[in-house]
Amino acid sequence: MIREATRDDWPRIWPFFSAIVAAGETYAYPEDITSEQAAALWLEAPPARTVVLEEDGVVLGSAKMGPNRPGRGDHVGTASFMVSDQARGRGVGRRLAEHVIAWHREQGYAGIQFNAVVETNTTAVALWRSLGFEIIGTVPGAYRSRAHGRVGLHVMYLELGEG
Repeated sequence: MIREATRDDWPRIWPFFSAIVAAGETYAYPEDITSEQAAALWLEAPPARTVVLEEDGVVLGSAKMGPNRPGRGDHVGTASFMVSDQARGRGVGRRLAEHVIAWHREQGYAGIQFNAVVETNTTAVALWRSLGFEIIGTVPGAYRSRAHGRVGLHVMYLELGEG
């Protein structure tokens, strides 16, 4: 079940959020980010929203979505995703992504832009491509991967329509 995230969900999101940030392979959040700072970044307010994918009372992943830019750029959306380690390979990321795409369509966005997909995150890149996203550019060496050193950040885009 995918549903709106609430502040009460944060204690179930924080363990995988903090583990993903600490791994140093996909997000450029500060490694010393506190739970409160992370909640302020992740739990979006309207017109954006944050959701969780929950099965049998366990939060397996979360996504946040909304306008990529304010004002004259608010017709293009963006999103971020985190999936717990124990849920990897179970289609959680795909289900969240399909939900995010459908939400952006329903809200009338013209497209979805991912600003910073780490090029060595090949599972995510393959997922986004399978859903129609294109790599429209790569900023060389823009991310300091713990395992790979400096690697590129892809900007990815999915055209949705008029918006």
